Amino acid sequence: MLGTIIGAIVAGLIIGALARLFMPGKQNISLVMTIIIGIIASVVTTLILGALFHYNGGGGISWWYWIVSIVVAIIGISIYGRATDKTT
Repeated sequence: MLGTIIGAIVAGLIIGALARLFMPGKQNISLVMTIIIGIIASVVTTLILGALFHYNGGGGISWWYWIVSIVVAIIGISIYGRATDKTT
């Protein structure tokens, strides 16, 4: 159980960091929020791929999982950035 939680945090950190790297411009978002959005993107991606393609995390590196997770995290960071934008 603890290993799963630590794994989700590490995956969230990597996915969130890669999403911010691929996004153009500056994002006003904290590291903690980046990790949280990355974790959420990872969970959502696992649910989507599981429902559509019966994805179960199989052996080896799942490149489609990482690519889709990064895209979902980019969308999440964009939504979060627009929702917390203080300029009116």
